[in-house]
Amino acid sequence: MSKKSVSAASDTETRATSEHAPDLRLWLRTLACTNLIENHIRSRLRAEFDITLPRFDLMAQLERSPQGLKMGELSKRMMVTGGNVTGITDQLVAEGLVVREDSPQDRRAYIVKLTPEGRRSFRKMAESHEQWVVELFAGMDEKQRHQLYDLLAALKTSASKAAGKH
Repeated sequence: MSKKSVSAASDTETRATSEHAPDLRLWLRTLACTNLIENHIRSRLRAEFDITLPRFDLMAQLERSPQGLKMGELSKRMMVTGGNVTGITDQLVAEGLVVREDSPQDRRAYIVKLTPEGRRSFRKMAESHEQWVVELFAGMDEKQRHQLYDLLAALKTSASKAAGKH
């Protein structure tokens, strides 16, 4: 399948027609943008660093917490199951990018930390990741980016309030 047909197939916005409610079309456009950006980032991480987005995300969580995190906390932060975190952690341990240490407070738990090599590796990936995101937004001028940021903040507030009612 070509890149063009993959993009068209995964573009959720194509599901909507002019008969659909404007809010539904807006939601599908937002989702389409999110999917395009995420797929691009996934592809670049794989091609340039031979790493998956979930592994990058786990390393990002650990980079923000140099003292390390318990597996359960990683699971909560990444919004995935404990089994997923265990599998990702196992891969990163095997590659020497993270270590598991016994928790001094809880003998049943492990603390996961980046190794020095993991920290160096993550820094390189994070620099590239940031540049890719900058490139993806380069077609918008600074005013448009600020407007979009403010509009998305309003949407986030509205959606949070509505979700809190249910």
